[in-house]
Amino acid sequence: MNYEEIVNLILVYLLCSLRLTGLIFANPLFSLPSWPMPVKLWLALMLALVMVPSANPQVPVALLSTWTGVTFFAVREFLIGASVGFLAALPLYALQLSGYMEGSQMGLAMATLFDPAQEGSVALVGQMKYLLGIWFLFHWNGHLLLVEALDRSFALVPLGKGFTGIPASQPLGRWLTELFLLGIRLSLPIMGALLLADIGLGFVARTVPQMNVFILGIPLKIGLGLILLMVVMPLTVDLFYGYVSRALVWALEGTVLWR
Repeated sequence: MNYEEIVNLILVYLLCSLRLTGLIFANPLFSLPSWPMPVKLWLALMLALVMVPSANPQVPVALLSTWTGVTFFAVREFLIGASVGFLAALPLYALQLSGYMEGSQMGLAMATLFDPAQEGSVALVGQMKYLLGIWFLFHWNGHLLLVEALDRSFALVPLGKGFTGIPASQPLGRWLTELFLLGIRLSLPIMGALLLADIGLGFVARTVPQMNVFILGIPLKIGLGLILLMVVMPLTVDLFYGYVSRALVWALEGTVLWR
């Protein structure tokens, strides 16, 4: 192996590690704030060693001879990995969004707790469903499927392949629409039941004016919401699982847009 081949191999390894770094920093499974930064970087470097044989590099050496070319390919590979990580996490964000909507309807919008991992206040129901979603993703080997999806991205978008332009915004709009629709579908049973409870409390307030419906409604809606949350949890998990597999397809579609 001559000097030029060694340099090209090192460049391919660095570009692979940048794509993996984008994935790790954009996906919640790997970007947990409790993970130290050196652990994330070492994880990207170690996984890059495994993916170098399947990288299928098509890097023009002439472009890598300038800082402009190196910067261009480095930013591009990081963005490709970040797009894979973000699109694969859309069902998890939708699950968290449904928890925020349910908590607001239950009257827990002002009830927050301090999360030391995120260094800020988070909503109770939204954070609970978010952590449950992360647990289920690890239980379903979602982290391994995510790495496999990134490995397949090297076949769809080889390192250094010609860049045709900025990715189209139309597919991104479709994916974000799917995110909000999934969040509404996940929260619709509980929100519908709580809406009926509000209507019932309204009738009670009209027929029995002496009753303090406001004081009665707060514990009633919280208790009803928590009971319904446990009842519909199996359906929520099934729907969430179906969208997780679809999100991996979206992640691969997102890499194709960078060709």
